[in-house]
Amino acid sequence: MNVRRLIPTTAVAGAVTLGLVTLSACGGASDASGRSADGKLAVVASFYPMQYLAEQIGGDHVSVETLTAPGVEPHDLELKPRQIGELGDADYILYLKGLQPAVDEAIQQAGVEHTVDAATLTSLEEHGTTVGHDHGAEDPGHGETGHEHQADEHGAEEEHKAEDEGHGHASEAGGDPHIWLDPVKYAEVAKGVGASLEKADPDNAADYKKNTDALVKKLGALDTAYETGLRNSTTRTFITTHSAFGYLAERYGLDQEGITGIDPESEPSPARMQELQTVAKKDKVSTVFFETLASDKTAKTLAKDTGLRTDVLDPLEGITDRSQGDDYIEVMQSNLAALKKALGAK
Repeated sequence: MNVRRLIPTTAVAGAVTLGLVTLSACGGASDASGRSADGKLAVVASFYPMQYLAEQIGGDHVSVETLTAPGVEPHDLELKPRQIGELGDADYILYLKGLQPAVDEAIQQAGVEHTVDAATLTSLEEHGTTVGHDHGAEDPGHGETGHEHQADEHGAEEEHKAEDEGHGHASEAGGDPHIWLDPVKYAEVAKGVGASLEKADPDNAADYKKNTDALVKKLGALDTAYETGLRNSTTRTFITTHSAFGYLAERYGLDQEGITGIDPESEPSPARMQELQTVAKKDKVSTVFFETLASDKTAKTLAKDTGLRTDVLDPLEGITDRSQGDDYIEVMQSNLAALKKALGAK
């Protein structure tokens, strides 16, 4: 993984900007054949989940840089005009439309031929603050919790939907962009990225296909681990800082209760906090999850008010020294362990 080579950033007047190292210098200037000076395909990824795909699938044939440095919350990333212009020097750009509005606009302006929006490689879904799963028919061990919970929270979900869409992160792409937290959807994206790299660099197509197959196999094993590990549990409900885990919840039959909506920086209303206290008691919730790149204030406040413990559930928007693992697979395994403990999985 190339985390240590990422472009350094500094914060100026609340906006995240990158250092003096330029994107073109990272991959080397491209020649007439579209290859960088070191002979590798110069790839720009918007943030860590896209970087991981590019590195795993591209292997030795690509030089990958990311627009979002480690430790930076990606949703509100801003770019300098100079950087926007330099995006045009990339051979290949991989991003996820709807997560980073400023990046979406800059990439559109760059006009790079091989530009891939990961959101087009799988199907997106709408997720609000509450993501429920109907357990009534297939999970009788949990009684009518699924049905009652869905009915009770329907009004709250509609209330928060408008708030979520107001931030523009999910609605611009037509749905919740956090597809990488579902190993099955992430594997679908990986296949699409592999095919696009084969097209961008046909001379190395065989290696891209081989690397794609290897990654898809690892993601399949991860999916199996989640499926078996979360099959039997005391509760199906988990509370987390922001609603990043909608796809994961639906995939494995869980109920996600987000303190805030899709945007991690939005503030919950007092009514929402009271509502979550009720949900925690009713659904026997043991843990309030927070994440590494956003404030843990609301999570700790809720935990204190409800007598619950706190733990980390990482939305994997970036890898830092505080991450519970060195890469996507390791952090997802840590997330599984945290969920199993919180849900009382047997």
